[in-house]
Amino acid sequence: MIALFGGTFDPIHLGHINMATQCVDTLGLSELRFIPNAVPVHKQGPAISTADRLAMLQLAIAHEPRFSIDRRELERDTPSYSLLTLQELKTEYPDQALVFLMGMDSFNSLDKWYRWQDIVALCHIVVYQRPGDAFAPSEALQAYLARARCTDTQTLNTQAGGLCYFLPGQPFEAASSTIRNAIKHRQAVEPWLNNTVLDYIQAHQLYLSSSDNP
Repeated sequence: MIALFGGTFDPIHLGHINMATQCVDTLGLSELRFIPNAVPVHKQGPAISTADRLAMLQLAIAHEPRFSIDRRELERDTPSYSLLTLQELKTEYPDQALVFLMGMDSFNSLDKWYRWQDIVALCHIVVYQRPGDAFAPSEALQAYLARARCTDTQTLNTQAGGLCYFLPGQPFEAASSTIRNAIKHRQAVEPWLNNTVLDYIQAHQLYLSSSDNP
């Protein structure tokens, strides 16, 4: 199985790394691909450059050989629909099951995504569920869970896609918007960022202006 973890990563923080690490450890995976968005469909786009986001991501995962970066969405000139990425990867790796990692907030809005039912058919959805996360599925998602939810990680290996597993997560409170705001106001952000990422932000003076901090 190959795990996929998409997002703006603006900036990549230790909460992202914690989530990815627990995914590969719990599922026994040898590969997780970070897929940075170029033109996010569901949220306002990042203010800093793609090159800066990519550089910080490379620094943050340099210590972990199971992590890599898939740049395909950065190279598109169309919106970053997850379905397109999954379709491409399924063609490239027809014999591999794909795992799509997301947080509970993303899962709660999954039925609003472009052709979401095609997405869940192409891959397994793995939801990172931290203690206290609000679980608020719509009727459509409840119907999906009734047929797709599994509680044993080994079950994910029995079919190519279509299942949903809730990954227990250790709490690590971090949010990119909070980090950007703290940097803008010159507040401490050391607990949330890899040291090499923090050094990069400081060296390039990122997130200090209002235009860098939507």
